[in-house]
Amino acid sequence: MPLLKRFPERKKEFKTSFDGPVETLYTPAEKDEYVEKIGFPGEYPFTRGVQPTMYRGRLWTMRQYAGFGTAEESNRRYRYLLSQGQTGLSVAFDLPTQIGYDSDDPMSEGEVGRVGVAIDSLEDMETLFEGIPLERVSTSMTINSTAAILLAMYIAVGEKQGVDALKLTGTIQNDILKEYIARGTYIFPPDSSMRLITDIFEYCSKNLPDFNTISISGYHIREAGANSVQEIAFTLADGIAYVQAAIDAGLDPNVFGKRLSFFFNSHNGFLEEIAKFRAARRLWAKIMKERFGVTDEKAMMLRFHTQTGGSTLTAQQPMNNIVRVAFQALAAVLGGTQSLHTNSFDEALGLPTEDSVTIALRTQQIIASETGVADTVDPL
Repeated sequence: MPLLKRFPERKKEFKTSFDGPVETLYTPAEKDEYVEKIGFPGEYPFTRGVQPTMYRGRLWTMRQYAGFGTAEESNRRYRYLLSQGQTGLSVAFDLPTQIGYDSDDPMSEGEVGRVGVAIDSLEDMETLFEGIPLERVSTSMTINSTAAILLAMYIAVGEKQGVDALKLTGTIQNDILKEYIARGTYIFPPDSSMRLITDIFEYCSKNLPDFNTISISGYHIREAGANSVQEIAFTLADGIAYVQAAIDAGLDPNVFGKRLSFFFNSHNGFLEEIAKFRAARRLWAKIMKERFGVTDEKAMMLRFHTQTGGSTLTAQQPMNNIVRVAFQALAAVLGGTQSLHTNSFDEALGLPTEDSVTIALRTQQIIASETGVADTVDPL
């Protein structure tokens, strides 16, 4: 397959535990019918994944979501996770930061640092990433209404580290529609919020070409009670609204479409979740090509982050969550996710401890090693 030359495998050979060869690609005997309905990985409509060799070419990013009350505490956790083999950062901000209040504002009372890190100034942002080279680590920031402000701070921190904005990689969530639907951290009316989002699309297309400008999120919709079909339906509907708004603002979907990303949930229905991810990729590719006339295949790809199901965690017998999360994570990997957060077993009780977050990270690393796409990780 010609595309394989553009996505070489990370190893020359992949073998089973009994030393048998693992082929690059498996297809049924009825290949012509299969190609017509499903297609090959790395090719439109991307049902089997966005890369021809999938994780044999590039492993998913292990990106544990974390944020403590202060920038100092959060920085310690990020550096710990990176030292344990995590390959990307994911920042949780507290509610005042998410809706534009300083920590000393009366409206922030009782909420400062409760569900993430409090960022009130550029100095806080510098502390958050102290000792972390931003040219080498991609950062996902769960920030929506105030996304433009936090992104500006991130760029400024990069400049202070001597990192050109062209080299910054990561994602800002920047998805306001799901805030109206399921989460509630909106500030401005919908029209004004959409203008901010399309302005970010335009700015990043010119100045941060490798930064994902939005993470169109079904995760929170699923956590609010949607089933798997509704999760995909609402998410892709939001995606359509963002693409149309950007086109109406004069932007080219062949350009900004390459930096759209998605964020999905992985619950307990193992085969259902795998099928959900495959269906979402196929649907989005067809939407971009047939509805919006996109011609660049990279702008048709649905690339997504997955988080295991927070609402499925139990507080009564928390150790059971380890097995639950492992199955959910495996579904995400078999469904072709580009990055993954595995919940810690104690998240139904409070912020994860070092021990619990290490187990969560090891879960990803074990899946990588046991599926044959990465070397075994030795926790010692």
